[in-house]
Amino acid sequence: MADSGVNPTAAALLGLLHEGPMTGGQLMAAAERRLAPYWSMTRSQVYRELPVLAERGMVRLGKPGPRLSQPYAITAAGKRTFAKWLAENPGRDTIRNPVALRMAFGNLHSASQLKNLYAQANEYHTEALAQVREQVKNAKKEGETYDASALEFAVAYHRAALSWLKSAPAG
Repeated sequence: MADSGVNPTAAALLGLLHEGPMTGGQLMAAAERRLAPYWSMTRSQVYRELPVLAERGMVRLGKPGPRLSQPYAITAAGKRTFAKWLAENPGRDTIRNPVALRMAFGNLHSASQLKNLYAQANEYHTEALAQVREQVKNAKKEGETYDASALEFAVAYHRAALSWLKSAPAG
């Protein structure tokens, strides 16, 4: 954890709450919509972080709604913490690619296993690329310049993955 005292998941939640109060489920949906192409968050991470943020005074709970869902709103302390987090050095990327990991052991695969691995990865990246291109188009149409720019990272990632898969050894 850096000087701000929050991890990236907590910071992402604080950033999303700048849009207005949201329940845990709404935060998950917002994270999926805005961040998923380049940043993953699980439901358990969200629900683990929200009480910690509330305890630390960075968010406050609203009145319970339907099915006992409670909206969270960012506080002034949460906004200060988020601003501090934004100013920090982001650190190094963490690369964890399950296909690359399996390819590292390609000599232990059969040719058909490798072919299947590459086909599945190609299908995933082709579909993901189409989806994120659509998200970029929509973000640009809505004037969300920064969202569009962040999403362009995911476009470049999926393009690079597809290019890499074309040159993968067949076994």
